[in-house]
This record gives sequence, structure tokens and C-alpha cells, in this order.
Amino acid sequence: MKKVLILTAGFGDGHNTAARNVADALELISDEVKVEVLDVFQSSLGLLNDVLKKAYQGLTRFAPSVWNGIYSMLDHAKGLESNLLAFGNLKSALEQILTQSQPDCVLSTYPVYAHVIREIYRDHSERPFRFITVVTDSISVNSSWFRAPSDWYCVPNEATADVLRKNGVPGEKVKTFGFPVNPVFAEKDQETVQAPKADGPIKVLYIINTGKKKSGKAVDRRLELPRVHLTITVGRDAELKEKLMRRAERFGERVRVLGWTNQMPRLMLTHHLVVTKAGGATVQEAIAARCPMILNQVIPGQEDGNAQLVKDLDAGVVARKNRDVAEWIAAAFASDARLWKKWRDHLTKVSRPDASLRIAELALHECELDGPPGKLFESNQPGITRPGKRKAANGSIEAHMLLCDFHIHTNYSDGKLTAPEVVDFYGRRGFDCICITDHLGDPRRLIGKLSKLLNLTLGPEQLDEYFDVIARERRRAWRKYNMLVMTGLEFNKDGFSKKTSAHLLGIDLKAPINPALDLPPTIAEIHAQGALAVASHPHIMKSEWGKNTLYLWKNQEIFAPLIDAWEIANRNNIFTPVGLKRLAFLANSDFHKPKHIYSWKTLLHCEKEPEAIKECIRKNERLAITLYRDGLSATTAAPQDLENGARVLKLDMAPPLGRLSA
Repeated sequence: MKKVLILTAGFGDGHNTAARNVADALELISDEVKVEVLDVFQSSLGLLNDVLKKAYQGLTRFAPSVWNGIYSMLDHAKGLESNLLAFGNLKSALEQILTQSQPDCVLSTYPVYAHVIREIYRDHSERPFRFITVVTDSISVNSSWFRAPSDWYCVPNEATADVLRKNGVPGEKVKTFGFPVNPVFAEKDQETVQAPKADGPIKVLYIINTGKKKSGKAVDRRLELPRVHLTITVGRDAELKEKLMRRAERFGERVRVLGWTNQMPRLMLTHHLVVTKAGGATVQEAIAARCPMILNQVIPGQEDGNAQLVKDLDAGVVARKNRDVAEWIAAAFASDARLWKKWRDHLTKVSRPDASLRIAELALHECELDGPPGKLFESNQPGITRPGKRKAANGSIEAHMLLCDFHIHTNYSDGKLTAPEVVDFYGRRGFDCICITDHLGDPRRLIGKLSKLLNLTLGPEQLDEYFDVIARERRRAWRKYNMLVMTGLEFNKDGFSKKTSAHLLGIDLKAPINPALDLPPTIAEIHAQGALAVASHPHIMKSEWGKNTLYLWKNQEIFAPLIDAWEIANRNNIFTPVGLKRLAFLANSDFHKPKHIYSWKTLLHCEKEPEAIKECIRKNERLAITLYRDGLSATTAAPQDLENGARVLKLDMAPPLGRLSA
């Protein structure tokens, strides 16, 4: 098993995006590589890092000219990187990580790391790993990217490659692979938008990350064009989302307002035009999707290169005033969309949707130091058994106690981690089966409406995306961790008292279910899909803050014949009455953030197969619960790493799981 460590930082959107996409690509093309993403600034600077990030965000948003001066200073102050090493003992922190993890290859998507690594090995004869710098700047490349040595420099385009070569980087070390966008862009048979018909809809994607106060007027101006159909993304700004949804009601189906989404690749591929700021990751994703751009903000210094790239490619325009944006949309699709077709044609010639895959292949090759050039990584450890498999003497896979958690939330509702982060978090701990069950509120109830407004539950417009994302993660989890991932929902039927409130889990769902159904029809729909209906925290919770949901328990005569299992333990609560009633039971984390992993879980003695698992739960035989502990301490997982949910490599081993029946 080869190890690849990817170093990133939370300053700007391009660094983390590039790191995450290369990590996904590595996991996609090889089962025999361990890849970890680490923000050493976050883990070593702690609160100071948060202060610096907020200062950066404030300057770029409210004082871009000041940031431009700082950016220029960073570009010309050649001794500045050495001074940065003093912050939070960055050098010693990274040195310790490299010593403990012993990676075969290190990639950096943030320029300071190359200087830190040079300092670490200044007195050594050579580095014990190969080093790749992934440059995320375009054209206006900060010189800190190339003032420190690297084995390879992967750049997004030829203009950036020219900058490096003119500044002394050997041409043979520069790889023009493209910006590492999401591997989804490179999938075959990808749905892409075609040129609009003369009277057909013009699909415009509006990514709001600046000018929020004027966004309502901006939406109105664009929708004055009768053919425009607008998709708006507002991130996690629930107040802005609600405001724009009300404002756009009169336009009917011509407007769709989304909150946070990880389906940006699909949105760019299925829209004719994107209106956005000149952020590095966003511009590069639009290029990969061959989606022409209208840039409505350019941060001086940092984003000048991205804007210049769009101009040089003749793939869009910079239009900083709202009226100009609407005028450019009209101009792009006038005369049989002549201008739009020209932009699209230019993007088609330079689009590199497979960049992250090519960088991943390079990293795998570099893991094999003695391998011939061009030969990709091949496992030298044949016959590795994936986690969770146990071979019998005859070579078959034995049934054994499966470690399971069927109640997990992601940031689709009120969880802290993304779906991929949840999969990695549980997969690294050797779990056999998990079910992701984000909240889905009843839109008929006031509490359900408030929860949706505050982004505490899934929105109906997110359900298809939610099922698609978990389906993709299901395939990755099985390939990488031999872990089953089921799709679920927690149906929130909240009243104004504990006796009128109920939460119901649907486990292993195949499709969305209408959240406005009453409980008996909801359970019938769950069973129609072959899924399980489980009563969530049905009794009084004493160890956790939160509202009690006792409706199902108070109406057992109705629901006991309908429900497949009841949570006998939820996080740190044990509901003794469930056991006294001899009801079928489960134990779950109700996971919202990493520290919740230390809680009650379910053990099943059955085959690792969805139908066998569900049947074991229905029969409630050969089933136990365990209070999960994995032995990790502050020396192996820093508190900030757990709270942030980052894929952090601290030590290369995890203690055996303690599986205690209860």
C-alpha cells in the first residue's frame, strides 16, 4: 500500500478544491493507495489560523485594493516564506507529520509548503519522498510557487507554464495537465447542454458569492429577458435563499434557488452560461465544463490572472455592473447565439476535464521510485484482504459480527461533515455498514418550515442530488473500505410538544419519499421500497440536549405492528423501556460531528449484504449493541482535526476495535 499526502490551506477556494479533487481521483483509479489531505496551518496554528482566514476573507471582500498590496508584497518579498515558518511552529509540525506518516509522495496545492519542506531537508542529502507542486494560480502566478524546488510542477494552462519557464523552472519539470477539477467532469456519457434553439430557454447559472445586497435587483434584471431560466446558488446563506425564493415566486418555474450544493459540476455542464466571481476553482471548473462565463467581480492581484485567462481565451467577459450582465446575456444569445457559440468553441479547444486523473497518475508513478518512466503504480502486495473480510480455511468469506451505525447526519442537514468525509471517517475505523439519514422536515408543520429556512433539514430540491451523491459514495466506500453505505432519511414530524413529535428513520431507501405524508403512509412507502422503518430516539433522552420525540412511543398500539425496530440506544442514552417491552431494537450514534463516534452502535452476525442485514434487524436475532471506543487520543487525533472533520493523517495505524456486547 503506497501513501500519498496532499497538503493544502484554507486561504482561497482553489487550494482545497484542487487537493480534494486529486484525492478523489487517486481513490478512483487505485485501490492500493492510501491518500490523506492535511491543512497544516489549521492543525498547527489553531485559532491564529482562523483569525488569518477571516482577515483574508474580509480584505478580499471589503478592501480588495489593500489585499492587492499585500499580494504584491508576498510576490516580491523573497525572504517572507522563512518568516512564515515561525507561525505556530509550522516547520516542526510538518516535520513530525512527515516522520510519522512516511509518505511515498507529497503533493502541495499551497505554495508555502515547498519552502517549509526545503527548510526541513536543508541539512539532509535528499528527501525520502517525491514532491509535486500543483499550481492553482493562472497567469498572475505568485513567485512563491516556484522559488522553492519541486520534482514536478503541474499547472492549469500554457500561459502559467510560460511564467514558470521564464522564471527559471526547467521546462521538463512543468506538466500542463490543467486545473484538477472534480473527476466527474471526465466521466463518459456526461450530460451536457446544447446550443439553445431560437425560441428555447437560455439556462443561466448565477453563483452568488459577492454583492448579496444587490442580488435581488440582479435577479430581476436577468429575468427581464423572457427566455432566461435562472438557477441561483447562495451557499449556506439561509436568509438570502428565503428572500430570493419569495422574490422569484412570480417567475414560476423559470427560477430555481439552491442553497449549498456539491453538484456544481452537473450544474455547469447543464447550463449555457455561468455568472460568478473570478475565483480560481470556479473559473477552472467552468472551463472543464465548457461553460462560458460572465465574471461579476475580480479581486485585484489574486484573481486578475483568472479574469485575464477568460479574456485571452475569448470565453466570456468581465461585467461588474448588474445592467452589464443582463446586456451581455442578451448579446451572447442574439443572432442565433453566435457569440455564445464562439465562446463555447474556444473553451472546447482548451478544456481539460481529466486533469485531476492525470495528476493522480503522475503521483502514483512517483510512488514507484525505481519504476521505469511512464509505468503506473502496480501493487507489490498482492492478496491484501480489505478491512472487514475474514477468510475461512476453504477460502470463502465468513459471516462475522458487523459493526454498524444506521443514524448519521451530514451537512446536507445539520451535520458537520460532508458525505465523502463521513464515508472516510467511518471507513478508516473499520465499520462494515452505515446508513446516512439526513433530516427531512414535514413542510406542513411550522417547525419543519423553520428548520428548512435555517438549513437544518434537506430541501425538497436537494433530494435527487442527495440520493445521487450517496450512490456515488456507496461505490467508493465498497471499493476502498469494503464498507456498505445505505441511503436513508430521518423524517421529522415535529409538533410543539414532546408528545406530538416523532422522528422516523427510513433505512436503505431507493428513492425519495414525500415528506408531507402522515406517519402510517410514510412507513408504507418505506416498506414498499424494501427498506426499514425505525423509531428514532423514541423515549426520554437524558444525556443529550435536544427535544424529546415521544409520539411513536405514546402510540405503540398503532405503530408497534408497523415499525421494524426501535432505537434502544441513541448516542449516550439507553432506553430501558424498549428492552422491557421486548421490541426489536437498534443502537445508533445519531452522528452529527466527529466526537459523536464515541457512542452506542449495533453489531450484527450475518453476511455483509444489504438484504441479509435488513433481515437480521427485522428478526432481531444474532444482534447486539456495543459502546464504541477506538482508543484514539489527543496524541493521535488533535481536537481541531476531529471538529473540522478533515481527512488528516496523524499516525499510520489505528488500534483494534473493542466490540463489547451489551
